[in-house]
Amino acid sequence: MNSRRAAGFSSRFRAEGGPERDEKGSAGQALGCTVAGVEDVDFLRALHPVVEFLGGTLVGAGDSGDLPIERDGRVIAYVRGSELHGALDRMIEAVERDADVGFADMDRAQKQAAVRSLDEQAAFLLRGAVDRIARSMGVSRVTLYSYLNALERRA
Repeated sequence: MNSRRAAGFSSRFRAEGGPERDEKGSAGQALGCTVAGVEDVDFLRALHPVVEFLGGTLVGAGDSGDLPIERDGRVIAYVRGSELHGALDRMIEAVERDADVGFADMDRAQKQAAVRSLDEQAAFLLRGAVDRIARSMGVSRVTLYSYLNALERRA
């Protein structure tokens, strides 16, 4: 399981151990939400890696824009969407995970497929993406642009 800890919620929620309990033993109060029992805690524990994989964060108290997680008509937690900071790294990690190989170890065809995947995710709209991806792949910017141009020619 990913050892990164999501901001906010993670200080009280660990994917391995779940939310800490307050002095009364209520996980819901410790989270700042209405977790009723073990089922809710188990549900949040199972949901945590999915939310983290998508770049979000589980939080106990939501702000505007946070997505409530409802269970049996109660809000038990919120999902806070990912911030743009770190988005490129998350995209690169996902593409490497899908390919089951790191960029530096990919052959030419795999790198072209990775560039196609990143382009489909609009990764190249992010500032510094071309330099960062080219460095990660061990290719020049010119080579990376040739991969992108080949995609445009095929379209």
